[in-house]
Amino acid sequence: MPDVVVVGAGPNGLAAAAVMARAGLSVEVFEAAASIGGGTRTTELMQPGHFHDVCSAVHPMALASPFFRAFELARRVEMVTPEISYGSPLDGGRAALAYRSLDRTAAELGRDGAAYRRLMAPLVRNVDGIMDFTQNQLFRIPRSPAAAGIFGLRTMEQGTGAWNARFREEYAPALLTGVAAHAISRQPSLAGAGAGLMLGALGHAQGWPIPLGGSISIAAALAEDVKAHGGAIHANAPIDRLADLPTAKATLLNVSPRGLVAMAGQSLPDGYRRALESFRYGNGSCKVDFILSGPVPWQAPELADAGTVHVGGTRRDLAHSENEVNAGRHPERPYVLVAQPSRFDAGRAPEGHHTVWTYCHVPAGSTKDMTEAITAQLERYAPGFRDLIVQTNAVTAAGLAEYNRNYIGGDFSVGTMDLRGLVQRPVVSRAPWRTPLRGVYLCSSSTPPGPGVTGMPGLHAATHALKDIFGMGVPALGMSAARGK
Repeated sequence: MPDVVVVGAGPNGLAAAAVMARAGLSVEVFEAAASIGGGTRTTELMQPGHFHDVCSAVHPMALASPFFRAFELARRVEMVTPEISYGSPLDGGRAALAYRSLDRTAAELGRDGAAYRRLMAPLVRNVDGIMDFTQNQLFRIPRSPAAAGIFGLRTMEQGTGAWNARFREEYAPALLTGVAAHAISRQPSLAGAGAGLMLGALGHAQGWPIPLGGSISIAAALAEDVKAHGGAIHANAPIDRLADLPTAKATLLNVSPRGLVAMAGQSLPDGYRRALESFRYGNGSCKVDFILSGPVPWQAPELADAGTVHVGGTRRDLAHSENEVNAGRHPERPYVLVAQPSRFDAGRAPEGHHTVWTYCHVPAGSTKDMTEAITAQLERYAPGFRDLIVQTNAVTAAGLAEYNRNYIGGDFSVGTMDLRGLVQRPVVSRAPWRTPLRGVYLCSSSTPPGPGVTGMPGLHAATHALKDIFGMGVPALGMSAARGK
C-alpha cells in the first residue's frame, strides 16, 4: 500500500505528489482524465500540428512562485519571456504597454508616466516580500511587514473609488484594470486590485514567461520528478469516493470543496460539511481558440510583441464589462484576454499559420458561445482579424465545468475572488488545507493562495501532511537534491 495517495494530476496535485515523493514516501496519483495536466494541458485541439493550451497559456507565477523557485522550474522547462509583458489596446490605434522595464513603461504613458512609476516602483522593489505575503496562509505575520504594508496601501487605493485619483489620462488606468480583471470580480475591488498589482509587479520585475511546447511542459516536468522519485501516476482513474482509494497514511485531494463533500459523504463532521457546502464559486469563462492564416493584425503594431493583450478599451469600458458579468449578464463588448503563443514559439503552428488563445468572462454556468462577441472585439482593435480565421473552437462555461469537475459553473479559479473568498478558502482556519478527517488534506485552488499555476496549494498541503502524519519536514526540491530517505 502507498504511503500517500493524491487525487488530481493538475499542477497542485502534482506539486503535492512531488514533495511527498522527494521525502522518500511511496506515492500514487489518480487522474480522472485521459492525460495529466488539469489547467496546464496542451493539445492539437482542431488540426494536426496546431497546439493549443486548453486552459492557462502565459505564466507570471512560473518564475516567482516559492514552490516553483525551490523546484527550479526555470531549469527544467525552457521558456520565452516577451519584452512586453502585456498591453491594452485603445481606440484610434493607440495602446498602453507594460514593458519588463518599468522606466520604459513610464516613459510611454504620457502625463501619467510619473504617477504610474510612483505606484509600481515600490512593488517591484519589494516583489519578493509581496510574493511571500500573498502566497502563504492569511493568518500569519509576513516576513516583510514593510512589503505587506506597501502592497496593502496600494491595493486599498486601486481597489476602491479612489483608483483614478493619481491619473489624468486613459493609458495607465487601462493597463492596470486589464490586469486586475484577471480576478473575475467586480471592478474596482480589493481582490481584483491585489491580484492585478501583484501580477503587474511581476510583469516589471521578471516578465510573464511562456513555456515552449505549451503549458503541458510544466505538468510534464512535475510528473517526471514524481516518477523519478518512485511515484506512480494513473490516468483514466476517476475517484468518486474516498473508499475507492488504496489505503494510505495520507490522502491529498486536488478537488473542489463540492468534490470533497461528494467523496467523503457522511464521514465529514456536520459543521465542516456545512462550511464546504456554503463555499461560493465565482463566475465562469468562455474560451475560444483560433487558427489564423497570419498573425493578429493589431492596429497598434507594438501589441504584436506583447505576450498577453487585455482587450476591452478604457478602464471605464473594462469595468463596465466585468460588472455586467457580476450582475449576471453577458456583456455586449466583453473583456477578452488574448495570447498568440505561436508568435513566440514557432512549434505551436505550421509555417504561415498561428494559434490564438482567448477567453472572456461570463455568468456562472453560461451555455452561451461568445465566439462572435470575442471576434468582434478583436476586429475592433485588429481590423482584418476576421478575414484571417481558418477555424475556431469554443468551450462555454458549462463546457469548462464538464471538462474539469473542479470548475464549478465554469469557474477555473475554483472559488469566488472577493474578501470573503480570500478568508473562507474553503474554511476560516490557520491551516485550511487540513480537513477534520485524519490524514486527509485539500490541495486545490480552493485553498490558499488560490488560483494560478503556482503549485503552492500543493506545497502547503504536503507540508502539513509531512508534519502531522510522518513527523517530517519539507525535503529539498531542487534538481540536484538527492532523493529523501
